[in-house]
Amino acid sequence: MAVDTAAPTERKRWLALYTLCAGTLIIVLDGSVVTVALPTIGRELDFTQSNLAWLVNAYMIAFGGLLLLSDRLGDLLGRRRMFLAGIALFTAASLLCGLAGSQELLIAGRFVQGVGGAMASAVTLGMIVTMFQEPREQAKSIGIFSFVAAAGGSIGVIAGGVLTEAAGWNSIFFINVPIGAVILFAAARLFEPDQGLGFGTGADLLGAFLVTSGLMLLVYAINGIESESPGSVRTLGYGALALVLLTGFVLRQAKAGTPLLPLRIFHSRHLSGSNAVMLLFVAGLFGFQFLLALYLQSVAGYSSLKTGVAYLPGPIVIAVISLGCSAKLITRFGPRAVLLVGMVFTTVALALLGRLPADASYAVDILPSVLLLGVGAGLALPALIGLAMSGATPADSGLASGLVNTTQQIGGALGVATLAALAANRTGTLLGDGEHPAQAATSGYHVAFIVAAGLELLGILLAAVVLRAPKASGAEDSADVAPDDAAPADASDRAWQRRADVG
Repeated sequence: MAVDTAAPTERKRWLALYTLCAGTLIIVLDGSVVTVALPTIGRELDFTQSNLAWLVNAYMIAFGGLLLLSDRLGDLLGRRRMFLAGIALFTAASLLCGLAGSQELLIAGRFVQGVGGAMASAVTLGMIVTMFQEPREQAKSIGIFSFVAAAGGSIGVIAGGVLTEAAGWNSIFFINVPIGAVILFAAARLFEPDQGLGFGTGADLLGAFLVTSGLMLLVYAINGIESESPGSVRTLGYGALALVLLTGFVLRQAKAGTPLLPLRIFHSRHLSGSNAVMLLFVAGLFGFQFLLALYLQSVAGYSSLKTGVAYLPGPIVIAVISLGCSAKLITRFGPRAVLLVGMVFTTVALALLGRLPADASYAVDILPSVLLLGVGAGLALPALIGLAMSGATPADSGLASGLVNTTQQIGGALGVATLAALAANRTGTLLGDGEHPAQAATSGYHVAFIVAAGLELLGILLAAVVLRAPKASGAEDSADVAPDDAAPADASDRAWQRRADVG
């Protein structure tokens, strides 16, 4: 595996981290910044409701489908080169979106944004864990990255509301151009050149085709649930074809000489378990970000700007927790314990939203959940990412990074589409029974938030069981797993602390 940095100075390493996080931020928030601007875009470009959904879907399909392929290309071509190319493409596509005067051009621009976002995001986490290998520094750097990942969606809603009302919907895309240019300039100066493996080592083109097309079809099928029933021919057909392609990908990886995703990395209990928990965690978290924005605008009557301001306490709390104390808590109590506590907070927050009245008071009914979710995300995400990356060897850090990013995107798509479909179905049923529109919509959101809380609860149970190493001293997951994967259950978190105390 190519190394991204060659003994950079201390200051240069941290500046490189902030540059990586800035790139991650504009990519993450671009997935949600469009949400509050959708009504304005629809009016000005004459989008139908179904076509308007493609402004979100096109981005998610490209981003989620290309992460693993982009990660492998980073190995072959060099991660620095892949990050720079991804940010450049994302920036150019943002300019195209801002200038778009037609539906087709705007949707195409969103798709290209997703491609560029996947290229840059796939290699980011691998670069971070390579730059910061000392446990304390790694915990701190992952805490900073996790703040960006957790708060980016809420920041996107805030930015989307402010920019749309102040300067029009085009501004949500134009703002990426100068920011992208600064990131490119800083990355070119701060990132040490790295030598990729080269295509001579093998690119597994068949595996790349299977996983990319399979993931794209899966995201496409998931996003279609909102407009069509889960049991529709279209949804089931595309979903079945996606599973066939992904099954073919797994079989291919078991036989390929140079696999895109070596199956041996799943031998690590922490890596496999963390990704399974991540899927459930982000499904509930992304569902909250999407559904609460809809509730505030469609039921509570908030403007785009007021909706953005309503989210503001969330990222502030996430910043305080993930940047201020998550690393200390993880080194003191271990990532597993911190993860469980964080997910309890998110579960309670979503359960509280499941009882929102149609005439909710922000201070009484909404703010407590926003604050609790901020605490939960600030605690859980750094611990979860740290656990996932601790289950990979240094040579596999890029693969683990791409897998974590893919899990986040697929989990987010699944959560948003499924929860939105549940809310819409419940609302439609109540409207058919003569219920008042506001009350029917609120009841629909109740169902979605309760299901989201159930996903978080399932994640807690999974983390408590799976992220627990075998008690037998000789029972190891695999010869190549991290040392704490073979430790007794209660000793696992203490082993993490001991490693963090070294030096």
